Amino acid sequence: MMRRYSIMSRKIKQHGLLIIALLACVAVGCTAGAAFSESLSADQIIQKNIAARGGAQAWQGIRSMKLTGKMDAGSKNNAQLPFVLKLQRPRKSRLEIEFAGSTALQIYDGENGWKVRPFLGRVQVEPYTPEEIQIAAEQADLDGLLIDHDAKGIAVELAGEEPVENRNTYKLKITMKDGQVRNLWVDAQTFLEVKIEGSPRKLDGKMHAVETYYRDYRKVNGVTVPFLMETAVEKVKTVHKIVFESVVLNPTLESNAFLRPDVRGMKPATGLAAGTALIRPAESKPLANSARSN
Repeated sequence: MMRRYSIMSRKIKQHGLLIIALLACVAVGCTAGAAFSESLSADQIIQKNIAARGGAQAWQGIRSMKLTGKMDAGSKNNAQLPFVLKLQRPRKSRLEIEFAGSTALQIYDGENGWKVRPFLGRVQVEPYTPEEIQIAAEQADLDGLLIDHDAKGIAVELAGEEPVENRNTYKLKITMKDGQVRNLWVDAQTFLEVKIEGSPRKLDGKMHAVETYYRDYRKVNGVTVPFLMETAVEKVKTVHKIVFESVVLNPTLESNAFLRPDVRGMKPATGLAAGTALIRPAESKPLANSARSN
């Protein structure tokens, strides 16, 4: 039983980091078969992307977000775990995942992070590891990587044009403030993000590429938000999905939402959720988050 909890622990950590990371580029769009209408510079593509997402002013006016939905649990019968993600500037996040009758937590207050993992059979507050702190600290804010990228110390250049899932895209090379490099693909017709490159994951002693795709794009109060994100790891058949059911902009969040959690009265999980299967070790390792990815 503890073996199964340990595996699920790594799975939930994977999704937690993934969700927070992907929200750094939270607006996207998609049209099949788009053609290149003109030759554009990186700056022109960025400006069209910002306009397609709803505009810089609209995004910069968002001070907080609350997203609810479900994420894959990695089970054979496609079981999903309900979650609530709360975000607030600057780079504060709180992720709650319902699992086996209890709630797992990941909280970052902009400097410090804590996690509660009742699925391990215990209820205690654990600090983020140095790696987790680094990942959280590198996240883009609510408006993403491209808006005011120069002010954020992010360099963007056009790396080429190539098809992604039967539509043409512009490939942007993004160099983060710390020198890390990743690629982002923007639809040539909608000018919304199609996919982003994640940090490679080590499996069986080898590094495997990670990519996240944005789908089911909808307007929420004038800005564009993906309601489905799928992450694929090279040579791993399973694609992990995160589905958003509700996105609320500028909600009033609890004053203690990003403080060290109080676990008094919280009970450990008593067993795996019905139908939840074991997760293969190759699929249970945490994915890097998109700001350093992921």
